[in-house]
Amino acid sequence: MKKNIAVYPGTFDPITNGHIDLIKRSLGIFDEVIIALAPNPKKIPLFTPDERLGMIKTATKGLQNVKIDIFNGLLVDYAKKKKANAIIRGLRAVSDFEYEFQMALMNRRLDNKIETVFLMPSEEYSYLTSSIIKEIAAFKGSVNGLVPKIVAKKLNKKFE
Repeated sequence: MKKNIAVYPGTFDPITNGHIDLIKRSLGIFDEVIIALAPNPKKIPLFTPDERLGMIKTATKGLQNVKIDIFNGLLVDYAKKKKANAIIRGLRAVSDFEYEFQMALMNRRLDNKIETVFLMPSEEYSYLTSSIIKEIAAFKGSVNGLVPKIVAKKLNKKFE
């Protein structure tokens, strides 16, 4: 029987409880979820890829059927290589939709066998972004309850 595999791509700089929420929701739909750490040339990350990978591994420890990987190149090519049939994308607000819609259509054009599945986070995380988390941490605000404990610890250390 063919496995139902999804790729959840992102920079995860850092991973938030909103990301974790989407991963858990995805596991209710897919047999396996691959968290694919992607570089984004438009962003200057706070954490190195290895630091982000480590935080993701710690934050998802105990979740069954989750794999974590780093990739470069086109997402569709990566998904094909991993035999994934879906790409997970989170939608927090209407402002996310236009960009995500364009990306989904382009990915479909590149490979129409890979579907994009949009998931909304729980209401408590609908406003949460990694950028907001970094800004709060930079000004010594509390990020407890918004990110996994390992992330809060690493943020505090970065901004000491």
